[in-house]
Amino acid sequence: MRKLTFAMNVSLDGYVAAPGDDLGWTTPNDEVFQWWSDRVGSIELALYGRRLWEDMSSFWPYADQQPGVTPEQLEYARRWMEMPKAVFSSTIGTVGWNARLIHGEAASEIAGLKAEDGGPMDIGGAALAATAMRAGLIDEYILVTHPVLTGGGTPFFTTLDNWVNLNLLESRSFPDGVRLTRYGTRC
Repeated sequence: MRKLTFAMNVSLDGYVAAPGDDLGWTTPNDEVFQWWSDRVGSIELALYGRRLWEDMSSFWPYADQQPGVTPEQLEYARRWMEMPKAVFSSTIGTVGWNARLIHGEAASEIAGLKAEDGGPMDIGGAALAATAMRAGLIDEYILVTHPVLTGGGTPFFTTLDNWVNLNLLESRSFPDGVRLTRYGTRC
């Protein structure tokens, strides 16, 4: 069975995007960016909701055309394009960049992917992750917490019917007050 992780940048007050889907506060320092790049290089399958897919696919395949692009950004772009991806959407017709489109009911499709043999999977996008959370499919939560209060926006966690007990697996500090915490679900 594959392990499913939900990892995102999060504000101190618990949001992955500020009101208006503003992500300006999530610009990582070099060390955090390298951590994200290494993570992308270690994931066997990334699961994306439509909105996050549209954001990622509108930038990373064209990173080499951006002014001032760094070698680290080019490496991230290469890793992102090589990483297998599954995009969950009922409105998108086609996807590219090593991705496949899934139109089915998300929770059952994710459960089927988890049941397969293979390496780790990562889920991205608050709405898709909320579906997996409510279905009890997430094995690990990784919060890369930035020292900012957004006052609202898109929450990292969704409302749940039951408690989910967690074990702290890792805690790490980065420059600029960014903190990584990694939690595993307790059975």
